[in-house]
Amino acid sequence: MSARSPKPDNEFRFHLNAHSGVPVYRQLMDQVQGAVAIGRLKPGDQLPTIRQVAVDLAINPNTVTRAYREMEIRSLLETQQGTGTFVAEQQAPADLKHHHRHLKQLATETIARAGANGFTLVQLIDAIKDVGSQQKATRR
Repeated sequence: MSARSPKPDNEFRFHLNAHSGVPVYRQLMDQVQGAVAIGRLKPGDQLPTIRQVAVDLAINPNTVTRAYREMEIRSLLETQQGTGTFVAEQQAPADLKHHHRHLKQLATETIARAGANGFTLVQLIDAIKDVGSQQKATRR
């Protein structure tokens, strides 16, 4: 069990895009996964409570519960009864070859989705760099 470092409430906030066509629970999951990927959220960081997220975003608490539960199943989060929900320690991939293959598959899927929506590879790369820069600036 690792030491827990709660984040002040103003450090990590969820945001919704009602026009994206992406289900709300999926938007929540994507935001946590993205924040972990760029280091904005680290193992042991505490997420807002289900109730707080539901109130802040004016959504049904069951939607937040679904997102948190799905992330627990994927070992991204762990919930400690009475304490809160935290970013879990990430296990190093046992098989680096499999891990690399999975990353390539993810990249291929992302490129295909971007192409299907009329974006070029250069536009996609620029957008990823922009988002990464914004996230780094938010961390400071």
